[in-house]
Amino acid sequence: MQGKIIKGIAGFYYVHVAESGIYECKAKGIFRKNNEKPTVGDDCIIEVISEEEKKGNISELLPRRNELLRPTVSNVDQALVIFACKSPDINYNLLDRFLIRMQMEGIPTVMVFNKADLIDDAEKAQIAKVYERAGNTVIFTSKKTMEGIDKLRTILSGKTTTVAGPSGVGKSSLVNLMQSNVYMQTGSISEKIERGKHTTRHSEIIPIAESTYIVDTPGFSTLYINELTAEELKDFYPDFEVEGRCRFDGCNHLKEPDCVVKSAVDSGIVSKIRYENYVLLFEELKNIKRY
Repeated sequence: MQGKIIKGIAGFYYVHVAESGIYECKAKGIFRKNNEKPTVGDDCIIEVISEEEKKGNISELLPRRNELLRPTVSNVDQALVIFACKSPDINYNLLDRFLIRMQMEGIPTVMVFNKADLIDDAEKAQIAKVYERAGNTVIFTSKKTMEGIDKLRTILSGKTTTVAGPSGVGKSSLVNLMQSNVYMQTGSISEKIERGKHTTRHSEIIPIAESTYIVDTPGFSTLYINELTAEELKDFYPDFEVEGRCRFDGCNHLKEPDCVVKSAVDSGIVSKIRYENYVLLFEELKNIKRY
């Protein structure tokens, strides 16, 4: 029987099998012998010990498409980076950090701007222009008006999606909306995995439809990009790709003369906010002591 590990804690793995429900499993000793460790997001084969009690053993791990180390989760198809349009106001510097981290991990990003009922269409158009130019899918959502909810469901369908963003932006509300009409008939996930008994937060996958999962990853609430060097940073700003060439090869787009990126900022082609964040992050990375 094939399923997906949706939570692992205290040596037990909770495996979701489409149409059958969630099985509490132990990993066979062969994994320790082979120095393999099951992780949340792994697709696996289980041997059912008790159908009545929904217990089994993991007998095989299927090949991973990808693996994140912080937080630990495998087989992620995309990321939802969620910020509020207002209340709280968008922290653009933090937003850029999220986008850079997702690029570093090689994960396609969908930018979700929640509480969209708090801004007008002109403001939405301006935000969308900036972040679509940066290579992201952009959608606006609102629990109050239900704007963008069907579109979000379509984007999630058939994929495993990790959710990231600061506190207070409505992540939980959106995830709860996505769980409405959940197709499982085997009782709530919270009851099966006894979420309330464990105070330590772990990555956890929430099945919301057949082959459709949301990854609750607490480690993505704040992000660091310290592995990058300052000189590498510009490669993570795809919107800096503009017509023409800077005078100097390897131009960092700061104080160098005849820089096409700075000219593009002055003419409004490249977002001034994005460029100002780039300068701040460049200085931050430049001042990190490397050993």
